[in-house]
Amino acid sequence: MRTTRLLAAAAVSAIAAITLAGCAGSPAAGDTPEAAADPTSLVLALVPSQDQNGLVETAAPLTDYLSDELGIEVTGVVSKDYQAAVEAMGAGQAQIGFLPSLQLWQANDMYGADVVLQTERNGNISYPAQFMTNNPDKYCDDAPVERDGMLFCNGADAMTGPAGLDSITKVKGAKVAVLGPGSPAGYIYPILALQEAGLDTDSDIDQLPVTANDASVLAVYNGDAEVGFSFWDARTIVKKDTPDVGQKVVVFAMTEEIPNDGVALSSDLSPELRERIATALEDFSNTAEGSEVLQSIYSITKLAPADASSLDVVARAAQALGLQ
Repeated sequence: MRTTRLLAAAAVSAIAAITLAGCAGSPAAGDTPEAAADPTSLVLALVPSQDQNGLVETAAPLTDYLSDELGIEVTGVVSKDYQAAVEAMGAGQAQIGFLPSLQLWQANDMYGADVVLQTERNGNISYPAQFMTNNPDKYCDDAPVERDGMLFCNGADAMTGPAGLDSITKVKGAKVAVLGPGSPAGYIYPILALQEAGLDTDSDIDQLPVTANDASVLAVYNGDAEVGFSFWDARTIVKKDTPDVGQKVVVFAMTEEIPNDGVALSSDLSPELRERIATALEDFSNTAEGSEVLQSIYSITKLAPADASSLDVVARAAQALGLQ
């Protein structure tokens, strides 16, 4: 089997340093941009929702499958962060993006990318962001309850949002593990919830920057932060290495539901190639091996045709926080 190249990029400039045959050469004299041929290779941009090295190791079967199905070499690149992946698509340095909901909307709004697929997780097309703590006595108004080895309180065991938001005012003065501003679950929705609860998120909490959802869980688990934000339920990512994470890290609140992440394709690609890529990805998700691989990468159980209008709620949240 081909060894697919998977490159961890430190920034968009690092992606640009890769030889990207996916950026097709200049059209011949007399050609129009519309007449330019589709590229002879493609770059798939991934964002690190978990440990970057783990993402590099697990994504190879996906890019191998796409290469075989499309007859075009597909190279996976792990970008530095969420926004780097969007900018890579806008700069023609990536043609396929596995992106969170905010970045799907941005890629479409800013660069005309075609949002073709959205993810399902156990039949759900949306998810809440969760507030986690290692100090349940402070944040839980009732006794924590257990589901599948994980502890919840304040009604968060319903596993849908919103829940427990009356308790988040107690976060004032705490050290909080926070992802970058591009993360819907690790930043946008929990920060918005805190602001709507009356907190000044610049001065009322001590923000501990983390790079990914698993890092947020581990910051709470290890006591580096009293509270952390993540998607539901990011504790499962680290359970293999920290079996007691569900007992030490308690989910005490959940935000409103966030549309699932999905796949955007560059508008530089022909409609025919975009359709072939979308079909190949959806078909991959419907195989046993593909489902297993996608679950390893992003906890995805299925890829389904996207409803672009579902991203409107993300746009409104981003506007409220000035993230457009």
